[in-house]
Amino acid sequence: MKKIILTVAAVFALTFANAQDKKEGSEGLAKGDLVLTGAFNFSTSKTGDAKTNGLTVAPGLGYMIDSNWAIIGQVAYLSTEVEDVKNSGFAIGAGARYFWTPASKFSLSLGGQLSYATTKNDATDVKVNAIGVEVPVGLHYFVSNNFAITTSWAGLSYTTAKADTDGAEATNTLGLELDMSSISFGLLYKL
Repeated sequence: MKKIILTVAAVFALTFANAQDKKEGSEGLAKGDLVLTGAFNFSTSKTGDAKTNGLTVAPGLGYMIDSNWAIIGQVAYLSTEVEDVKNSGFAIGAGARYFWTPASKFSLSLGGQLSYATTKNDATDVKVNAIGVEVPVGLHYFVSNNFAITTSWAGLSYTTAKADTDGAEATNTLGLELDMSSISFGLLYKL
C-alpha cells in the first residue's frame, strides 16, 4: 500500500512540476469546455445458492466555468438483486469540482456534491429516499485530446435515508474514507 501511495504522490509531483499552458486542441481542460462523464459499475457474487447482482449506470455533464472550476450534474440508474428480490431506482446529483493542473494530461480534483436517490423494493413495494453530501477526490488522465480516464472516491460523505412507511426512522451515515478501497473508474469526453 505504501508503494501505491508513493507512486501516486510521485505522479502528482511530476504533473505539477511539468504543468504547461493550455493550447487549443490540446489535452486537458480549459474555461468553456463542456464534458460528458460516465460511470458503469456491475458486480455479482454467489455463496451457495444465494446470488447477488448490482448495477449502476451514471451519465453526467460538466462545464468548466473558469480555468480550474467545473459545475457537474449527474443522473444514475441503480439496481441490486439479492436472491430474486430486486431493489431499483434512480439518483440525481449536482456539484462543483476544483481541478489542479487542468490543462495537462494528469489532473487532481476535489469537489462537493449534493445528491438525491430513491429506490423501491419489488417484493414489498417499500420506497427508500436518501439525501447525501459528498466531498469526492479524483484523478484524471487524458489518453487523447478528447478522452480521459477518471477515478474518484468519496473522501468525506454524509447520507440520510428513510423508508417511505409509517413510523420509519432515518438512517444517518457519516463516512471518512482515506484509503482507496472504494475507488470507482469512469470516462470523460471533452466536446
